[in-house]
Amino acid sequence: MSVNKQSVEQIIEAVGGKENIAAATHCVTRLRFALKDESKVDKEALESIDLVKGSFSTNGQFQVVIGQGTVDKVYNEMVAMTGIGQATKQEIKDAAAQNLNPLQRAIKTLADIFIPILPAIVTAGLLMGINNILTGPGIFFDEKALVDVYPQWKDFASIVNLIANTAFVFLPGLIGWSAVNRFGGNPLLGIVLGLMLVHPDLLNAWGYGAAEEIPTWNLFGLEVQKVGYQGQVLPVLLASYVLAKLEIFLKKKIPDAFQLLLVAPIALLLTGFVSFIAIGPITFTIGSVITDAVVGIFEVAPILGGLIYGGLYAPLVITGMHHTFLAVDLQLIGSTGGTFLWPMVALSNIAQGTAALAMMLILKDEKLKSLSATSAVSAYLGITEPAMFGVNLRFRFAFISAIIGSALAGAFISMQGVKAPSIGVGGLPGFLSIFPQNWGSFFIGMAIVLIVPFVLTLFLGKVRKEK
Repeated sequence: MSVNKQSVEQIIEAVGGKENIAAATHCVTRLRFALKDESKVDKEALESIDLVKGSFSTNGQFQVVIGQGTVDKVYNEMVAMTGIGQATKQEIKDAAAQNLNPLQRAIKTLADIFIPILPAIVTAGLLMGINNILTGPGIFFDEKALVDVYPQWKDFASIVNLIANTAFVFLPGLIGWSAVNRFGGNPLLGIVLGLMLVHPDLLNAWGYGAAEEIPTWNLFGLEVQKVGYQGQVLPVLLASYVLAKLEIFLKKKIPDAFQLLLVAPIALLLTGFVSFIAIGPITFTIGSVITDAVVGIFEVAPILGGLIYGGLYAPLVITGMHHTFLAVDLQLIGSTGGTFLWPMVALSNIAQGTAALAMMLILKDEKLKSLSATSAVSAYLGITEPAMFGVNLRFRFAFISAIIGSALAGAFISMQGVKAPSIGVGGLPGFLSIFPQNWGSFFIGMAIVLIVPFVLTLFLGKVRKEK
């Protein structure tokens, strides 16, 4: 399908003209701009353009939702019209970072580290869901699992479980690769660092509490515990920062002819010593305190905790702060074997989709009706941006309705102790990543976010029309 050049010109003018565009790129569905002055954007004019399905600003980037398959054509046309050079996503992020405050930069850093490893984590969650279906008792047969009734499936389930668990067994390796790369070091050294922290010669962190005796190294009179950091997030994050900065420092000081022989060995050796002597024990303690605090809140007041997190997740998405909870989810999974936060994320996605679906029945504008329908489907499959930014935030009562439904569902599933063994795909397929014994409660939570936002949006929409 060809792109209307006039519409592309209108998009350029609506974002403040080509003089206001510092850099631009695109992803699967959106144009991503680093603008010199976002106050020059005419959102009303922008969202009246046929090609545009919504717009929003996050992490210093102004993003325009176009749609899969069309966005690259719009981008190419825009490049030809404005003469701006094609930029990479990283270049856009770097340009956008100039407009961020310290807190936003910290959140962005966490996002830059965890988003690249999400495909591996989500895949692990889906495969764990398949394993749960095969090995969960009482799903298909009374008090028996599918593999108990059909033993020929047992080895298949075992292989699926091994593949699914790999991302979590070697999680520090994934984080090390991404974090060292983000901090400007060699990502391959990051992988080695992460795997070093879960080396089989170390006492497995999951067996730390039950161990009768903790093995130690004697380093010149200093007793250092030989403990691994399986499932831990903070140790490898801080160690990766030290490794990257140490590597950069050594490259500046060591002549080029000797860098291959000296930089990596010295950087890894020093970081390794510091990790096992100080970084590991300190951050392990901090991680345990954070985990105990989060778990404690939900144990003491699960309804309140679920109500707050379930209701606040969608607003956190607007600010980009939801990325910080990826680290908390992974810490919970590594420390307790499951997370009670991610199930609420899946329900929040459904709530946003339901509110958008209700808006399809309220709206008269054909373009907005079509956008509401397609964005609802997208949200039900875990991608909420079109529904949130294209429809629900535009009509605030729909967004509020979705938040209320998500908060109520979050309170209910928290009270029931619903957990997921991994982060998975959000939306309707989310139940696959929930422990099978929690499916009943999770399905009730799904019913809440399918009914409450729909009814509330219709009701508030009717009240608004009458006013």
